[in-house]
Amino acid sequence: MNPYYKDYSEFLAEHFDGKVQKLSVDVGFTCPNRDGSAGTGGCIYCNNRAFSPDWDKRHTPVAEQIARGKRFFGKKYPDMKYLAYFQSYTSTYASPDSLMALYNEALDQDDIVGLIIGTRPDCMPDSLLDRIASLDTKVFIEYGAESSHNSTLSLINRCHTWEATVDAVHRTAARGIPVGLHLILGLPGEDEEMMTTTVERVSSLPVSTVKFHQLQILRGTTLEKMAPMLDIPAFTAEEYAALCARLLGHLRSDIAVERFVAQAPDDMLLSPRWGLKNYQFTSLLQKHLAAMAHLRCK
Repeated sequence: MNPYYKDYSEFLAEHFDGKVQKLSVDVGFTCPNRDGSAGTGGCIYCNNRAFSPDWDKRHTPVAEQIARGKRFFGKKYPDMKYLAYFQSYTSTYASPDSLMALYNEALDQDDIVGLIIGTRPDCMPDSLLDRIASLDTKVFIEYGAESSHNSTLSLINRCHTWEATVDAVHRTAARGIPVGLHLILGLPGEDEEMMTTTVERVSSLPVSTVKFHQLQILRGTTLEKMAPMLDIPAFTAEEYAALCARLLGHLRSDIAVERFVAQAPDDMLLSPRWGLKNYQFTSLLQKHLAAMAHLRCK
């Protein structure tokens, strides 16, 4: 158990007996801020290949994607159970019938004990929520919130508001579905006060988990072209770890933190290039949290 914050393993242990592993599933969805429904061009920082490096699997049936993932992890952990993670782009951006067919295909596979559905807060109608809530399995929904400041959301071309996030969280939690939010730290124009406000606003909502990660400037994105004209914080790894430690002081203690950093493929990442593995960053963060705890005890 982490002494400073609730980590994701604690959250999973509340829902499952034994070890579970997420298996990413890509079924070729797009987003409403790409196809013209809400906007075009997508989020200015987004190159989906950064977190879906196995890009061609989006043409592969769900069952086969899951089988591949199980073969990889099953060699080392033969008793592992799995969560099918519909991750890429907006994984509720299709007709309810087609979505439920995909979700049920995943659930029909051996050793799949639940679903994680990643989506946008403006792409979760009540009709779909009701059908998801009726599934006889564990389901977790993660919304990309990124920021609570509408000026920032407009700048990064999210094409939804913070109010849409608040509404989606409340509607989802009211159906007994655990809700996670994704937040990006270091977005253009945001200072620590603004990021703190976002964390405090998240803490006021019925949220179960959060994912933090640093803003990354990736090749082939709109942000790559815009970066010289934007006020983007240039955190060192040490500065970013200290920021995360301070922000945790504003996060409700029962909200589990799944991660603090993202790692894009080296050939795609322009900045920040910290060269740290996840465990190395966690060690750095723990150092700052321990120092803060020591000061409070004095």
